Amino acid sequence: MAFAPAHEIITVPAPGQPGRDELKQQCYDVRIDVFHHEQGFPLDTEIDEYDEEAIHILLRLVPSLKPIGTIRCVKMKDYYKLTRLAVLKDYRKYRFGRALVQSLHDYVKADARASGLAGSGSVNVVAHSQIPVKEFYGKFGYVPEGEEFDEDGAPHQKMVARLSLSD
Repeated sequence: MAFAPAHEIITVPAPGQPGRDELKQQCYDVRIDVFHHEQGFPLDTEIDEYDEEAIHILLRLVPSLKPIGTIRCVKMKDYYKLTRLAVLKDYRKYRFGRALVQSLHDYVKADARASGLAGSGSVNVVAHSQIPVKEFYGKFGYVPEGEEFDEDGAPHQKMVARLSLSD
């Protein structure tokens, strides 16, 4: 594996906080490059009703601050949903996807503890994985649940990870 270029992973400020719109747009730009331009998903499905309240995590190069990756976390009633993991093609060889998933897991654990969910000892994170990358999620403890299904014209698999809140 090649040495990763200098980078930072930041959590986009919460809704209503300064800087959110600009950084959220950088996340959108990466997602549109990957999901629409590269993979051919419809542009009108990329930005959805969850984006406004979701937690967005942005990976960018330093010192240029060029955005190269993103992941989104949507807090549901009794679980969290990992969505919109995207890394620009030229940067995938550096395993930035792993770093983004770990950042999301760290956020989920901290939020679950702060929300009083720590009493259960664990929290579920759900992802709808494209079929070719199911094994990627498996490396983080995600297991398939249910049958494959179509999402935006591509086969997906629901994957669920149970994160321990005691570590």
